[in-house]
Amino acid sequence: MIKKVRRSACFLMVCLVVLLLALQGPVSGSGLDALRGMSDAFAEVSENVRPAVVSINAVKVIKNSGNMYQGGDPFFNDPFWRHFFGDRSSPFGRNRGRDRSFKQEGLGSGVIVDSRGYILTNNHVVGEADEINVTLPDKRTFDAQIVGTDPETDLAVIKIDGEDLPTATLGDSDKLRVGNWVLAVGNPFGLKYSVTAGIVSALGRTEVKLAEYENFIQTDAAINPGNSGGPLVNLDGEVVGINTAIVSQSGGYQGIGFAIPINMAGRVMEDLIKGGKVVRGWLGVMIQDLTEELAEALKIDSPEGVLVSQILEDTPAEEAGLQQGDVVVEIDGKKLASTLDLRNLVALKEPGDTVELLIVREGREKEIDVKIGERPAQGSIKRLGSDTAAHDKLGLVVQELTKELRETYAIEVREGVVVVEVKDDSPAATVGISPGEVIMEINHREVLTIADYEEAMSRVRSGERLLLLMKGRRAVRYVAVTLPE
Repeated sequence: MIKKVRRSACFLMVCLVVLLLALQGPVSGSGLDALRGMSDAFAEVSENVRPAVVSINAVKVIKNSGNMYQGGDPFFNDPFWRHFFGDRSSPFGRNRGRDRSFKQEGLGSGVIVDSRGYILTNNHVVGEADEINVTLPDKRTFDAQIVGTDPETDLAVIKIDGEDLPTATLGDSDKLRVGNWVLAVGNPFGLKYSVTAGIVSALGRTEVKLAEYENFIQTDAAINPGNSGGPLVNLDGEVVGINTAIVSQSGGYQGIGFAIPINMAGRVMEDLIKGGKVVRGWLGVMIQDLTEELAEALKIDSPEGVLVSQILEDTPAEEAGLQQGDVVVEIDGKKLASTLDLRNLVALKEPGDTVELLIVREGREKEIDVKIGERPAQGSIKRLGSDTAAHDKLGLVVQELTKELRETYAIEVREGVVVVEVKDDSPAATVGISPGEVIMEINHREVLTIADYEEAMSRVRSGERLLLLMKGRRAVRYVAVTLPE
């Protein structure tokens, strides 16, 4: 195993202060010693991590028939490829009309996490590859096989067969703090074994839209194309993340990089090594973020927590007694700021684990124990769940469900009141209500007919806020909307 390098937080703080002073003028004596100590710390971490960081060459065979560029694969219509290979299937090309195959190569990084030859990397590095070659820093080269991939986190595990393979030490990403020093290690632009230093800029980034499950570490350590799959390490020489992506308008480093926390990556890695697929925990609820408007409508003091908008049939949530309209505030003592927090924490649990949820129901806190289930395959989840009114105070035209309306809007439920028109700039339009959504409840009163709808609306005064339970094509959600004065 790679040995750890220990440096105290106080020592590093002193080093940083001295470094800042060095930028302002000459430093001598103890100041230089401190700078040398910090430099040695980085160097020692780099030397000890280096043997376990590999370069990955992933090859995909592209088969084309006839015209590669014009009407063929748009990938090859890029001027970059024309520059190197010519317009070989153009009307004037020498290979026009000829079936061809072409090898597309991509470079990335990985880190050896097990002496049996298991390597952790990104799915986007190897997921589509037909051939994978791995080169170690000692210049040994191996063919690699894919053990398993997980596109939902953009992680993958590959395996090589070798002897005396070095391995990296995995750390605890939950202990990271904003401002901690980290090193990004990998092979940017094919430059073998490069190390950059920076700090943790932010934790828990969830709106990057790179994967289904996100909880990224943000860092300003330079990450460039080719770094993908390489380790992000702390000053103890431990892997705390897997470098994955950058935010850039130029395609290169601009100070914002993202790494998958090793605690998430480690769980995915274990599942892939064990069974070739990832098993995720599951509650069986549809959820949405709690806004100030929804909190007020639900008579909750602050918009903290996650709102349960639907309970699915025959699920752990239903069995445990969770109810529609519950607000989940904590899971196992961890406060929830968004739906992504709850999804990520539940997904990391093992099926069969029991979690403790702190919920708010009708203004009162309540603890509920839920035995986590296994998330079913996508598409196998079963969800619970002609008179017309003119534009009303909400700006809606609604109609009782008919066979034709169910077919038109692909509505699953067989009775209810469906929105068929939304007036521009109306209260309903401002909160995103759209045609095809079914109104299931108004202020917790069930709505099945136009009479139910009109009776519920008659109870609402101008300026009052309503809580609507709406069912769309993909999900059920609560909507808080205020009637105009």
